[in-house]
Amino acid sequence: MVGPERPQFVLFGSSIVQLSFSNEGWGSILADIYARKADILLRGYCGWNSRRGLQVLEQIFPKEASVQPALVIVYFGGNDSMHPHPSGIGPHVPLPEYIENMRKIALHLKSLSPTTRIIFLSTPPINEQQIKETLSGKFGKVNRTNEDCRVYSEACLQLCQEMDVNCIDLWTAVQQRDDWLTTCFTDGIHFSPEGSKIVVKEILKVLREAEWEPSLHWKSLSTEFSEDSLYDPIGPDAKTTINVSDMDVERHMQWE
Repeated sequence: MVGPERPQFVLFGSSIVQLSFSNEGWGSILADIYARKADILLRGYCGWNSRRGLQVLEQIFPKEASVQPALVIVYFGGNDSMHPHPSGIGPHVPLPEYIENMRKIALHLKSLSPTTRIIFLSTPPINEQQIKETLSGKFGKVNRTNEDCRVYSEACLQLCQEMDVNCIDLWTAVQQRDDWLTTCFTDGIHFSPEGSKIVVKEILKVLREAEWEPSLHWKSLSTEFSEDSLYDPIGPDAKTTINVSDMDVERHMQWE
């Protein structure tokens, strides 16, 4: 392990998570905001559903680990919501099983430590026409509708309310933009930079408003090696140095 030890934020889920570090994605934005404050760890798996996530849960989050994550952000649902294939194969997970899978994931994460915090992301909307135009040549018929996403999103939100787990309603948040269909996706499913900005703002809102001790909001976490030093850049007066460890604060205020 590389030291000093920082809080670990783990992003766990399917392609919405795996691709969150590409294309100015929401994971990379979080990593930038939390530079020198927390380590953002990526555990995303393209094409996965909640069933596969549950299968590897204890490998990714072992209870016996000496260091447990401070925060886990979880997303499964879009692949689960796809229509079942007549062959019986494919990513579809029936809604009742999806709910139970997510319940088991939440229970396991809650058991890791008293200070491990959890945020679930509900299933975001999709642009059905864009999917047909961009993905029809790569896969078979993509049997996924925006209405299916709504149903799985609402199921996730209801489960989290029952379990006292923070959940972000991405299905609603993304559609608050009038131009969401044309600006928020790269292929009808995965987020464009504009879509990722919505995800980041919603995550930071939860972190700012949650009554967690300690707080995990970026302004509340200490900056690593932030002490003044003679080796800092020299200021305009040519006599004193300038501590630049927190110079990104002003840039990050756009997310507030």
